[in-house]
Amino acid sequence: MAGPVVTLSFDNGPEPEVTPGVLDVLRRRGLRATFFVIGRKLAAHRPLAERAHAEGHWIGNHTWSHTRPLGEMPDDAATAEAEIGRTQAVIGDLSHPDRLFRPVGGGGALGPHLLSGAALEHLREGGFTCVLWNAVPGDFRDAENWPERALAMCRGPDPVTLVLHDLPNGAMRQLDRFLGRLADAGARFAQDFPPSCVPMRRGEDDGTITRYSTPHTGAAA
Repeated sequence: MAGPVVTLSFDNGPEPEVTPGVLDVLRRRGLRATFFVIGRKLAAHRPLAERAHAEGHWIGNHTWSHTRPLGEMPDDAATAEAEIGRTQAVIGDLSHPDRLFRPVGGGGALGPHLLSGAALEHLREGGFTCVLWNAVPGDFRDAENWPERALAMCRGPDPVTLVLHDLPNGAMRQLDRFLGRLADAGARFAQDFPPSCVPMRRGEDDGTITRYSTPHTGAAA
């Protein structure tokens, strides 16, 4: 495989049983990733995110509760603040300058369910950078077989934003071996996200962000 550039990201942590091991693997391999944290978990386990930040990883916002996609939640400013704003406040000085935000996908799907109208407005006004994905191998639901799917997704030729999860289901026990196989197959690693996965940067969108948002429920026809 003449592999593409692969950007590593880890969602749904931090988890005290898993995140330290993920950080150990990345440190040994000299790789840097982005951790999109859930606000309520960050509030409980902030030292894990502090370690990740200190080791050169980026910390992004992945909502406070991660209960369901924002486009399926109440379309109001209070909900957007509770899910996005509250998490960003807890991230605080660990934040990347671009204020990285990844919406909840509900299994990795892309579509208008990702954002409500109010959430989209919150991101614009707050100068957030919205980071999506193009490779979700499903390690969160299949702890054993995800590496084969991930390798197939990383065959290129386009740059890959790979979404893994530092969750306590055993999947990350395969991380080191997977990264070795990926490197041996010719993949190159980067920390920046490919433009195709960033429909909004610092509050300015490229015209595609509306594909990922549900119009305001009270908007005029």
